Amino acid sequence: MIHTLPIRIYYEDTDAGGILYHASHIRFCERGRTEFLRDLGWTNSGIEKELGILFVVRHMDVDYLKPAGLDDELTLQTSVARVKKTSFIMKQELYLSKDLIFSMNVVLACIDRDKKLVKIPENIRNALQTGG
Repeated sequence: MIHTLPIRIYYEDTDAGGILYHASHIRFCERGRTEFLRDLGWTNSGIEKELGILFVVRHMDVDYLKPAGLDDELTLQTSVARVKKTSFIMKQELYLSKDLIFSMNVVLACIDRDKKLVKIPENIRNALQTGG
C-alpha cells in the first residue's frame, strides 16, 4: 500500500531564502506516517491507550535531492518497506510534480509504556504487511 498526502509549502515551512527548510521535510513525513496508520484504522493515541505501545523513530536515512519553495504543492508517498518483530521500516518520498525531491527510510521501533522494546502486536504487524 502506498499512502499519498498532498502538502502545500507555507511561509512557516521555509528558511530565510524561501526554500523548504530541511526540518520541514521531516515534519511532513511524520504527518504522512500518522495518516498512513489512520488509513489502516489506527491512531497513535489509540494504539497507546488500547495496546500500551508506542512507535518511536530509531533511525532515519534521508536524502535531500532538489529544493522546493514557498507555495509549491508537494505529494508525499509513504509505504512500508519491511516489518520485523519489534520494528518496521517505512519509505517516504516527497515529489514536486513528478520530480523526486526528498527520500527517507525511517526505522520505527515498538516500545511499551516503560520505554522497553516489545514485539509489534500481531494485528498491527499484519495490517502493516498487507496494507489493511
